[in-house]
Amino acid sequence: MAKDRPIVGIPCDRKMLGDLPYHAVGEKYIDAVRDIAGALPLLIPVTCEPLDVEELLGIVDGLFLPGSGSNVSPKHYSGPASGALLDEARDGTALPLIKTAIDQGKPLFAVCRGLQELNVALGGTLDQKIESLPGRLDHSEKNGVPEEVRYGPAHPVDVTAGGVLERITRMRRFEVNSLHSQAIARLAPGLAIEAQAADGTIEAVSLPGSQGFLLAVQWHPEWRAAKNPISVRLFEAFGEALRVARAKDHRV
Repeated sequence: MAKDRPIVGIPCDRKMLGDLPYHAVGEKYIDAVRDIAGALPLLIPVTCEPLDVEELLGIVDGLFLPGSGSNVSPKHYSGPASGALLDEARDGTALPLIKTAIDQGKPLFAVCRGLQELNVALGGTLDQKIESLPGRLDHSEKNGVPEEVRYGPAHPVDVTAGGVLERITRMRRFEVNSLHSQAIARLAPGLAIEAQAADGTIEAVSLPGSQGFLLAVQWHPEWRAAKNPISVRLFEAFGEALRVARAKDHRV
C-alpha cells in the first residue's frame, strides 16, 4: 500500500523569485524517487535558520541529494573565493543532514552537487572549474542546445572492480552525461572511488563500512531515468535499501 512506502527527504535549493525566497527541487528528481525508487518524496526547505536535523531524520527513511545550478560554498573546505552561484542556505541544511544521516545509517543517494556536498561534509575538497585544469576534459553544461543534447551521453566512466557501483549496474564501463564544473579534488577520508572518467575526474563514490546504503554519482541518472537501464538499477537499488531500512525501523 502507498502508506507503507519509504519516505525520502530531498533538500531544496533556495531561489529568489523577484524579491522573495522560494524553495525548489527539479521535478525530474522527484519523479525518479517516486516512480523508480518507489518512495514518497518529501521536500526539505533550506531556511536561513536550518530546521532541526534530528527532527527531520526522525521523519524520513533516507535522503536523496539532488543536483543544482549552485556550487557548494568554498568556505566549507577552505577553498579560494568563487564567482559562481552559491546557495549557502542549502549548504547549511544539507551538510549537517549528511553527517547525521550517515551516523544513523540512513540510506543516502546523491547526484552531482549532492556528491560534492557529501565529499565536503566528510572533510574533502573541490576543484571549482575542472575545465581550466591541465589535462582535464570539459565536463560543464552546454547551454543553448536542446535538452536531449545537454543531458545526452558525454563520456564513458570506468567502474571500480568489485565495488558497489559494479554490483548494482553489473557493468565495468558505460556512458554518462556531464553537466558540472565542480568536481572532487581531495577525496574525503573514508570515501572510496567507484568510477572515474578518462581524465581522472571522480565520477562516483561510496562509503565502505557505512551502516546504510550510500552511493553518490557525478552525472545525472534522474534524466529520463525510466529509459536508461543504468539509472533504473541505481534508483531501484536505492529503493530496496530504503524498504529494508524502513522495515528494520518498524521492527524496533
